[in-house]
Amino acid sequence: MDKPIIKTEDLRFSYTTAEGVSPVVLDGVDLDIQEGTFVAVLGHNGSGKSTLAKHMNAILLPSGGKVYVDGMDTADEARLLDVRRTVGMVFQNPDNQIVANVVEEDVAFAPENLGVPPEEIRRRVDDALKAVGMYEFREHAPHLLSGGQKQRIAIAGVIAMQPRCIVLDEPTAMLDPIGRADVVRTIKQLNRERGVTVVLITHHMDEAAQADRLVVMAKGKVVADGSPKQVFSDVEGLRSVGLTVPYTTQLLWELRQAGYDVPLDALSDEECAAALFDLLKQHQQAG
Repeated sequence: MDKPIIKTEDLRFSYTTAEGVSPVVLDGVDLDIQEGTFVAVLGHNGSGKSTLAKHMNAILLPSGGKVYVDGMDTADEARLLDVRRTVGMVFQNPDNQIVANVVEEDVAFAPENLGVPPEEIRRRVDDALKAVGMYEFREHAPHLLSGGQKQRIAIAGVIAMQPRCIVLDEPTAMLDPIGRADVVRTIKQLNRERGVTVVLITHHMDEAAQADRLVVMAKGKVVADGSPKQVFSDVEGLRSVGLTVPYTTQLLWELRQAGYDVPLDALSDEECAAALFDLLKQHQQAG
């Protein structure tokens, strides 16, 4: 298998406070993220998922263990710019990332700081805005846009840097359902159509279910790692760390508890409906 674009080895982290070192936030995390994949990291507040995200482009550095980005040690100060060119970050609140009064100027900000030539910046800005479906808003003022639109502008600003990986730390937490759906659709397209590696930090089951791979965190450790179908099939395991499962899985799990033979991995509404249809058909034939 190819070298992972992000690799953590026995990653440990504790915040240092005025009173001394706080409790452990990351407790021996080993994770390989392959280039071109879409990985969701799911967990409660306090599980360590956002702290993990901040290690992926060296906003935070390990208290113990190692983080490698495309083979570069994030603790190597000489490689910091290369690490951040490789992995772009999108945060929860787009207002914290938007710096200009015109959309296209905001998207141009990072490439300008990287010293990209002006004609190349123009091409990148147009390309990034088209990628997130916001090209027609290029001359608008960002503060007049909806939350979902602002977040897509923030994502465009990261795309314009042309990172090979984008880490999104709860990017839909402040959005309404329409804005959330827009942002998730945008990042799926970036992954599918452009091959950008996506790491989505979330506590929304429905968002996590759309990834290729799902990593579940609790108390600073990885407690599950596999496809969403595999992970969500372990209903009891997820409940033991205080997480629920998508409504579809919950319904099928309750039917199984009642003795019906239905698959637990029918995650989407369509798959669940098909499983229920098959169950009804079997009953009619048996009747």
